[in-house]
Amino acid sequence: MEESDTSRHFLRQWIDADVAAGRTGGKVVTRFPPEPNGYIHIGHAKAVCVDFGMAALFGGECHLRLDDTNPAKESDEYAENIKNDIRWLGFEWSGEGDSGEPGFYNASNMFDQMYAIAEELIRRGQAYCCNLGQEEWKEYRGVPDKPGRASPSRDTSPERNLEIFHDMRDGKYADGEWCLRAKIDMSSPNIHFRDPVLYRIRHVSHYHLGDRWCVYPMYDFAHPIEDALEGVTHSM
Repeated sequence: MEESDTSRHFLRQWIDADVAAGRTGGKVVTRFPPEPNGYIHIGHAKAVCVDFGMAALFGGECHLRLDDTNPAKESDEYAENIKNDIRWLGFEWSGEGDSGEPGFYNASNMFDQMYAIAEELIRRGQAYCCNLGQEEWKEYRGVPDKPGRASPSRDTSPERNLEIFHDMRDGKYADGEWCLRAKIDMSSPNIHFRDPVLYRIRHVSHYHLGDRWCVYPMYDFAHPIEDALEGVTHSM
C-alpha cells in the first residue's frame, strides 16, 4: 500500500515539494545548530531527531554546526558533550565540514565572511554604528503602538561608519560603547525591526578562536549567513 500525500506530515510534504520543483540542487541538506553554552536537553533531542531524520529520509546530509557567536558563555566541554549526546542518540553528521571533521562546522570559522557582509551593508547605507546605551536605546526604540526615533548616528556617512566599525574590530572601544545596527524601520509595528543590533563588542576570549576577535555577530544576523555558506536547503 502506497503512502498517501495526506498521511505524510507537513515537513515531509514541504521537502517533497521542494525536491519535485528542483529547489534543492539535487540534495537535501539540513543542520542541527546548537550553541555550546550548556548540555542538550529533551527539546534538543527532538530537534536532533527531526533534522537528522529528515536528511536520512531524503538521502541527504545533516550538518552539526556549533553556533558559537557569544564567547562569554561557551566552552569546549559543552561542545564535546553535544557531540557525544548526538552520537548516543544514534546519529552522525555528514557533509564537507569546516573544522577538519566531515559535516562539522563552527559558526566562528565564518566570522571573516560575516564581517565582510556587514561591511557591504555599511557601504550600501543599510547599517550604521550607534553609540546609544541600552537604556537610551529603549527610549529611542519606543513601543509597538508608537513609532520610535532615529538614533543620532543613523545618518552618519558610510565612510565614517566603516572607520568606526574597523576601530571596533581593532579593540579601540570598550564593551557596549558602540554597536552596529541594521537600518530598517523605526516606525515598524514589529519592534524587532526597529534597527536591531548586528554586531556588538565583547572583550572576552573565545574558546575556539582565542582573542582574534572582539566584535561578535548577533544570532539573527549570523544564522542565515551560516545556512547560506553551508548550502543548507531546509531549516527546521
